[in-house]
Amino acid sequence: MIKTLAAQVGEYKRASFLTPMFMILEVVMEMIIPLLMASIIDDGVEKGDIHHIVAIGIFMIIAAGFGLFCGVMGGVFGAKASAGFAKNLRKAMFERIQTFSFSNIDRFSSASLITRMTTDVTNLQNAYQMILRMCFRAPLSLICAMAMSFYVNVRLASIYLVAVIILGIFLSLIVANAMKYFTEMFQKYDELNASVQENVSAIRVVKAYVREDYEKTRFQKACDGLYRLSCRAERVVALNAPLMMMAIYSCMLLISWMGAKMIIQSILTTGELMMLLTYCMNILMNLMMLSMVFVMLTLSQASARRIGEVLNEEPDIVNPENPVYEVENGEIIFDHVTFRYNENSEKPVLNDINLTIHSGETIGIIGGTGSSKSSLVNLISRLYDVSGGCLKVGGRDVREYDIETIRNAVSVVLQKNVLFSGTILENLRWGDKNASREDCIRACKLACADEFIDKLPDGYDTYIEQGGSNVSGGQRQRLCIARALLKHPKILILDDSTSAVDTATEARIRKAFREEIPDTTKLIIAQRVSSVQDSDRILVMENGEINGFGTHEELMESNEIYRDVYESQTRGDEPGGKNGPTDQAGQEGKEV
Repeated sequence: MIKTLAAQVGEYKRASFLTPMFMILEVVMEMIIPLLMASIIDDGVEKGDIHHIVAIGIFMIIAAGFGLFCGVMGGVFGAKASAGFAKNLRKAMFERIQTFSFSNIDRFSSASLITRMTTDVTNLQNAYQMILRMCFRAPLSLICAMAMSFYVNVRLASIYLVAVIILGIFLSLIVANAMKYFTEMFQKYDELNASVQENVSAIRVVKAYVREDYEKTRFQKACDGLYRLSCRAERVVALNAPLMMMAIYSCMLLISWMGAKMIIQSILTTGELMMLLTYCMNILMNLMMLSMVFVMLTLSQASARRIGEVLNEEPDIVNPENPVYEVENGEIIFDHVTFRYNENSEKPVLNDINLTIHSGETIGIIGGTGSSKSSLVNLISRLYDVSGGCLKVGGRDVREYDIETIRNAVSVVLQKNVLFSGTILENLRWGDKNASREDCIRACKLACADEFIDKLPDGYDTYIEQGGSNVSGGQRQRLCIARALLKHPKILILDDSTSAVDTATEARIRKAFREEIPDTTKLIIAQRVSSVQDSDRILVMENGEINGFGTHEELMESNEIYRDVYESQTRGDEPGGKNGPTDQAGQEGKEV
């Protein structure tokens, strides 16, 4: 884990090296100043030597000034190194996430990934700055001050040594107890972020069902859980300050009392006592700094582990050694394909699928909820890999293709249509970044999106809010279809992508597909039988298996599921009759 994180220091190695160097120089100046002060008192004040006082005073000012400069430069380079480290961590995590397959992403919740890229990275940034500055400065200063104290008077310096040992034991206990609370806190952060994310993304549903009070209560529970853990952790950490202050004042009292007696006995000079008191404060303050470093490292340890999990996560789907960079056509062959989302699950999501789809065909896909229609088409663009069997596109196993090549050859309009903040043209060019305005307009005409775009005041330059919140569901679907068409795909997959479009517009879209992209293989998952009725062939799915495959007429004769769904959607409902409410409820599992 340390090696993984250290690799993200990158171009900030120089700043990371200069920070402790300046900290060391600052410590050297701090060690010199008490010696000069003792010299002023013993050789200047007590002997009345003004010249000596002035000369040593000038040296003290120079040493203090240089120490101040080193401290400032250490802070500047430390901030630069830690901020750069955090920047590289976020960049590396984001780039890593982009390589993940759907199965990788399924292992992390989106709220957890957000927490890792924000709170966890900030914790590591603060810890890294503390390491560069305090982990070098505090131990060195403490050791030097201790050595100088023993050089001046072994008996009085032993007081420091005993205090340091006792404090070290107590600080170890504090850190050990605080660690378990900090680990739990990050889980609560994930829950809190999940609550906020879910509420914001579904705010329309919340308001439609007047569930604001429920959401407030739910959020308050998440906040309270985090608050309680934070308080427990802080109560443990808070013990650090009183222990340190008790040690500082106890040492100062003992040294003052014993030092005064030694001065009377002429064993110790006044200047040496002042020097020991200065070193006393230095030793114990640096010990306090070290305790803060330990607390910060304890807090960041959990963050480092969580960030390391993302950086070390290996993508499940990678390029083969010698990938194929061209998809010949849109032919699709499922050869005894089995698929599981979890390799340890007993029952497969798709079981022994055998299916051949010719290039240029239009295939309708229909089936009940949970029949694995979306899972089937997700395998084609290699969003997931098959667990068993072989899936071929254009005559080759999809695992032989370069990942970008196969995904560029397959355009997918998913159930959840997503638009990004930006103009309509910018959203359309996700399909082809080099598409001209004319290309975008043509794609929108095929998707029947031009009819509402032309009515907008800014037309194709209309700004789309985040998530497409300022356009309707049907408009959003048509824009996503147009975006998919701009890829000029070999295979076009519409996963329930016209559910919010009226039947007349949907019919025009299907007609445009037949006439304008006849060579593209089209897979249409739909809720309405009318959406797939005129397809070349229709696939009926049930419980992850193929229940029927043929034309509309063939399925009406041979497939009971298809016939029941068709009749339930086309016959008028009669209260209490076969197609009344009772029968409709019975069909719920068969309808899409």
